[in-house]
Amino acid sequence: METVSFRQMKDGTKADYELLGRLEQQFIDELPDRILGALKALDDTLSGYQVTRLEHSLQAATRAEADGADEEMVLGALLHDLGDDLAPENHSRYAASIIQPYVRPEVTWVVQHHGLFQKVYFAHHFGEDPNERDIYRDHPYYDSCVRFCERWDQAAFDPDYPTQPLEYFEPLVRRMFAREAFDPAVMNRTDALAASAA
Repeated sequence: METVSFRQMKDGTKADYELLGRLEQQFIDELPDRILGALKALDDTLSGYQVTRLEHSLQAATRAEADGADEEMVLGALLHDLGDDLAPENHSRYAASIIQPYVRPEVTWVVQHHGLFQKVYFAHHFGEDPNERDIYRDHPYYDSCVRFCERWDQAAFDPDYPTQPLEYFEPLVRRMFAREAFDPAVMNRTDALAASAA
């Protein structure tokens, strides 16, 4: 295995950093494979529901697509719970950080806040405020997050819903993660906001 010459970054040469750059690009190019693997791993995680976390994710994405969501929002629905295993107390932010370089800010915001917005369905059972999400009522993406939770996320626990398999979404994952990271044409887009909030 080819390695750099340094033991401290400050001692690295141009050749060292060129090597690391090549290896990093190869690693980035393999990101869709790791994303798909992480999704598959959700099939054997948090229990108690009538569907696995993978089935829930696939169902949320299937529902989003059937509801007319665009590709970026479907990807958000597919990956919204990807952080459940490694960040159970902060899974929304974890998932949002994975998709952030590749989708418009609306999708990142919705995924990042869906955990808080979902509390409207159960927080009262624990003596908590189910309307805590209302601190964001004036946020431009508030309605998008309400829709995401109501129509796709909280509804996606039905074992009888006709759900697309992971293989169906694989081209979407590969296409979206092949995008240039932080592409200004994507990062500055707001055109889909009105459509996804309808």
